[in-house]
Amino acid sequence: MNKVIEGKKILEKQVSALWGLSQEEMEMLDGVFENVQLRFEKCFSHIKNKYYNAQDGVIFSPYHNCQYSFLLYFYSNELFKEYGDNDLSSKIYCTLKMCSAMDLFYQIEMPEVFLFDHPVGTVLGRACYRNNFLFMQNCTVGNNRGIYPNIGENVIMMSGAKILGNCNIGNNVILSANCYVLDTDIPDNSIVYGGNPRELEIVHNKERIDELINTFFIL
Repeated sequence: MNKVIEGKKILEKQVSALWGLSQEEMEMLDGVFENVQLRFEKCFSHIKNKYYNAQDGVIFSPYHNCQYSFLLYFYSNELFKEYGDNDLSSKIYCTLKMCSAMDLFYQIEMPEVFLFDHPVGTVLGRACYRNNFLFMQNCTVGNNRGIYPNIGENVIMMSGAKILGNCNIGNNVILSANCYVLDTDIPDNSIVYGGNPRELEIVHNKERIDELINTFFIL
């Protein structure tokens, strides 16, 4: 994973040029580097994609925009967990938004294994996320009246999908493109359709769901 070191150097140059980077902040980056590297190994080893995980092991390139976005999130989140609220986490979070057009705040705790595919325009709020969570472009996870969703394992959000408010999303759930779930529980092994949150269609097709999940993740 020498490319992670290369990615760290690029991050340092980028953050320094945009926001400034003190010697103390450089040392903070060094202090969480091992945890960041471990998170890459854990996450990417469960992704079924030749650009992330090949026969000879995990792949990372700082010149792959999605992978570099993982680096920025991992760093901002690890810094927050190690040092609490700090300017460096905020600087990296802002850099992430500039590089990916995705809003993934450093205080949000993503699961060990997750994946984003072209995440432009996606906003993820303070929900509870579990392993094998995949989201695509223009997705939204957020609150309604201060209550955030609870999302199970093996959940895929297709482009434009929304989950808002008091929702319990079960395991093995596919949210189809542009579907809108508001204050609604979704049972396990469901495919959800519908742009109106009050008129959802829920289809149970475990074979199709398993096929999609196994396309993206090594279970």
